[in-house]
Amino acid sequence: MRLCSIASGSSGNCIYVGTDTTHVLVDVGISRKRTEEGLKSLGICPGELDAIFVTHEHSDHISGLGVFSRKYNVPIYATTRTVDAIKGARSLGEIDGELFQTVKADESFTIKDMTVNPMRISHDAADPVAYRFSYGRQKIGVVTDLGTYNDYTVECLKGMDALLLEANHDVNMLQVGPYPYPLKQRILGDRGHLSNENSGRLLSRLLHDKLQYIVLGHLSKENNMPELAYETVKLEITQSDNCYKAGDFPIQVAKRSEVSRLIEIA
Repeated sequence: MRLCSIASGSSGNCIYVGTDTTHVLVDVGISRKRTEEGLKSLGICPGELDAIFVTHEHSDHISGLGVFSRKYNVPIYATTRTVDAIKGARSLGEIDGELFQTVKADESFTIKDMTVNPMRISHDAADPVAYRFSYGRQKIGVVTDLGTYNDYTVECLKGMDALLLEANHDVNMLQVGPYPYPLKQRILGDRGHLSNENSGRLLSRLLHDKLQYIVLGHLSKENNMPELAYETVKLEITQSDNCYKAGDFPIQVAKRSEVSRLIEIA
């Protein structure tokens, strides 16, 4: 299996997951042109896509969905309430209703040789989910936009070979930054976004011998820095009470406006 962040951040998200025969995107929150260029840099024609999985209806996850789907007619998978919210987003224009396929958290299904399993997340959207993908024994998780995590989250993400996980903000940067108070409270809340510290703490509960790659994603442009996210997460892992150190695992930070390094699961 392969994982690549085409774009990841508070201004737009688009993640590729694939096998030799199956190619999917998680969210299209960037322009059609950038999505096309990102796929082509991976050697994939946009018309080869088998599905687009939408996590939720916020603009940084769906802004390019309308234009892209009208050109390529790729099936769009999302929860029922997310589909309704997408259909109500006038900025997207008309999307062919036959493209929509509904999913439910914890109900897995297959697309060609890939198994997809949505999971519940805590975020202030209609009915948001994250996605886990598997091919044979290989497993990849793409999990952003969660204000908090619990035992259910941990259980869902155990045994991943690669994990793209949100490290959205540094709490201190957010608290002293330019955002209005209500927005700061939303981000810090249980239905907001995961901080660097909490990202590291969640990761510390997910580490195992066969975990091959960790990608930190959905960084805030205003309230975080790649180096800060990287170092904070590493520190949380090293200080945790498990038997691992941060240096035991490759950790990369997904780029905001460039295609990140392609990850291939051994």
